[in-house]
Amino acid sequence: MVSTFPNPFSVDLSRIRLAIRSLQPQLVEWRRRLHQQPELGFQEKLTAEFVSQKLQEWGIEHKTGIAHTGIVATIEGNKLPTNKVLAIRADMDALPIQEINEVPYKSQHDGVMHACGHDGHTAIALGTAYYLQQHRQDFSGTVKIIFQPAEESPGGAKPMIEAGVLKNPDVDAIIGLHLWNNLPLGTVGVRAGALMAAVECFNCIILGKGGHGALPHQTIDSVVVAAQIVNALQTIVARNVNPIDSAVVTVGELHAGTKRNVIADTARMSATVRYFNPSLKGFFKERVEQIIAGICQSHGANYDLEYWSLYPPVINDMKIAELVRSIAEEVVETSLGIVPECQTMAAEDMSFFLEEVPGCYFFLGSANPAKDLAYPHHHPRFDFDETALAMGVEIFIRCVEKYFL
Repeated sequence: MVSTFPNPFSVDLSRIRLAIRSLQPQLVEWRRRLHQQPELGFQEKLTAEFVSQKLQEWGIEHKTGIAHTGIVATIEGNKLPTNKVLAIRADMDALPIQEINEVPYKSQHDGVMHACGHDGHTAIALGTAYYLQQHRQDFSGTVKIIFQPAEESPGGAKPMIEAGVLKNPDVDAIIGLHLWNNLPLGTVGVRAGALMAAVECFNCIILGKGGHGALPHQTIDSVVVAAQIVNALQTIVARNVNPIDSAVVTVGELHAGTKRNVIADTARMSATVRYFNPSLKGFFKERVEQIIAGICQSHGANYDLEYWSLYPPVINDMKIAELVRSIAEEVVETSLGIVPECQTMAAEDMSFFLEEVPGCYFFLGSANPAKDLAYPHHHPRFDFDETALAMGVEIFIRCVEKYFL
């Protein structure tokens, strides 16, 4: 067990309306079916077919094949006339991980696993769609439910936006959740401002000159150069970034050499950069290259650098975050309850939606150590307490009802 918590909290489900509590067995069934058939980004054909089949069965208007496998469902309320549109986003993709859980709903696809909770997100979105369609008289406005592919990689939000999912009708605000095993069941992590980090990446090849390990003066040692670069990169956060701002530079891969007495002519490294403050965009790219170029020049080495931005930071709108927080307080009643300080350096392409329209992305606690359900995300034994599914639907439904008041 990697993640640890205090004794599990008693979760009061009485605040979840009966119709949604009654839906819980279906939510579990949908989630487990999806868990058995995980698919990687832009390959979610079975998942999309299942979602579309359910939406069609319930008479919900929807479009398929958006950004390859994405789906957008549209449900109009009948309570009062209004032009407001609220979107709800759920991601569908899995990870290239071999599941080692021994459960009846274990992944049937070798080397692919729902190790991050996206199967639960999709099930919650389906439950939300079903409930809204059955209770259109209870809310106003229009709800768009976005079933997004490829959150893990290479990112499905941006191509869905480019395909027009926020248009016709135009979305005014958007919400989404992430089942979160870093929080116990019965808690909600929600805050205005930065919730998750921007992520940038780079690959670098150090080009030296190989030779005999006993004759270093005849060489340009790429290992020594790479080692100095790795150390120097840490000074960016330590000495170039305002200490009030959080940031991370991690060199996760470093490969060089083939034998102990051979000085390697090349060294390859791969790294990730993360930060919350949007004003830092572009800063790290410039500083990383300055350090690499300076150290290489001092040793007579050359380099080949590839640097790119993956996702911007997840920045929650103050008003929509307050809406979600107020709803969470109505639904969740435990000794921890609402957790405002829930930032993480993990990244999410929900950020692209939040750059286009105001919204809120929040964490729904899903860990339960008493059931051995507290392994971290992306772990081959990841699983979560499915009680969170009905809680997620209830929060979404109340957000819809309150947003259109």
